Amino acid sequence: MAADRVPPGRLRRRLTIAFVLVAGVSAGVLAGGSYLLLRETRLDASVQQAAADARYQLVLAGQFAPLTEQRRAELLRSFEGSGRHVLLAGDEDVRASNPAFAPALGPALRATVAGGQLGYERSAPSAGPRLLVVGGRIPGSTSELYVVTVEEDLLADLDQLRTALLAGWALVVLAAAGIGHHLARRTLEPVGRASRAARAVAEGLLATRLPVRGRDEFSDWAASFNGMAEALGAKIEALSRAQARERRFTADVAHELRTPVTALVAAASLLRDHTDQLPADARRVAELLVADVIRLRRLVEDLMEISRLDAGEEPLALRPVDPLALLHALVASRGWADRVSVAGEPVPLRTDPRRLERVLANLVGNAVEHGGGDVRATVGRDGPDVVFDVTDHGPGIPAAHLPRIFDRFYKVDAARSGPGSGLGLAIAHENTRLLGGHLTVRSEPGLGTRFRLTLPSAGPATGSEPYEPAAARREETP
Repeated sequence: MAADRVPPGRLRRRLTIAFVLVAGVSAGVLAGGSYLLLRETRLDASVQQAAADARYQLVLAGQFAPLTEQRRAELLRSFEGSGRHVLLAGDEDVRASNPAFAPALGPALRATVAGGQLGYERSAPSAGPRLLVVGGRIPGSTSELYVVTVEEDLLADLDQLRTALLAGWALVVLAAAGIGHHLARRTLEPVGRASRAARAVAEGLLATRLPVRGRDEFSDWAASFNGMAEALGAKIEALSRAQARERRFTADVAHELRTPVTALVAAASLLRDHTDQLPADARRVAELLVADVIRLRRLVEDLMEISRLDAGEEPLALRPVDPLALLHALVASRGWADRVSVAGEPVPLRTDPRRLERVLANLVGNAVEHGGGDVRATVGRDGPDVVFDVTDHGPGIPAAHLPRIFDRFYKVDAARSGPGSGLGLAIAHENTRLLGGHLTVRSEPGLGTRFRLTLPSAGPATGSEPYEPAAARREETP
């Protein structure tokens, strides 16, 4: 079997999405955790470096004590000249060495420094660089010195790192999508082949096999499927041979019985004409013998007909038929007029009248024999179809028996197993199939049974798809 590509399906998409989610979440957690850890480390290192520098600058600022107004100005110029931006906070005001780097000091920082400790805070002005402010009290003075460090380069590096990690995460997700799709396709390809092979086997292609490649689970699966297909093919072939033998046996038996049964029928007819001349005890035996010979003749006739149907030796003779008139004539000729009521309307129908009469005779006769009470036979139209209904009010058929009601030699139970051979409904079903129609049954125990025969009014379709009547397309619930 060709190993063509498996069309995309829900399971493949789910596997791909699952692979992307696992890879994306894992890469995202790893990238996010790495970024946060590195950012915290770099910011802590910046604070430590700025704090060490601030301590040194506080020692240098202590050399300007006592801080008069002139020395304050000199201190600010000295720091600004050395490239450091500072803030000098006194009891009344805060002076900056460079007004462009003069962030507002937060109360928490002022309180920490006022307590004699070294404190820091980061400021993010609305316009300008991001700043780190570290301050402490100047030794030998009540004034406070705050060293301002520009962290713009550090934060820019962290932003670049974040962008790079996001881009890497996106690439990981895309790569995971491609890899996951490829792996899902490769993984589910044997499943697709197995599904197509199973459909092929279900359609009757019993020679279908799966390729066995490698030693993985799919290879074991393919080998098991091939073994199952071989066993199934062998079983079906054996059943076909058995069915063929059964059909040959039926045909042979019917053929061999035909001649002696014909002689028996002739003798039984002669005996029936002289039963009145027999003693009373012999008359009953003769009547039973005649009845059994008649049953044997009907059985042989049914076997002959079913054999011809199996062999396809029953050609159709199609012509226009008046189904209502045919139904009336059938009931009258069989002596069922007192038990069967016929109703309906004249409808056009093109079919084989002999086969149609055979089907209707079996259906009506079955209802008369097993139904009990009055039987109603109707004919009407249903779109392009002609519909015959045969309804009785007998004991009904249990639902468990309905699937096999048209099987050969099948009888429901003793309550419905009269003198028939069990071939009547099977013959009716086969003739219905040849007429391009559909035969269904609906029954409820205690309420009765209805057989419905649906035929195409224009005759059976030939050279096209099997005919499916409108009635068959609607659900028929037993």
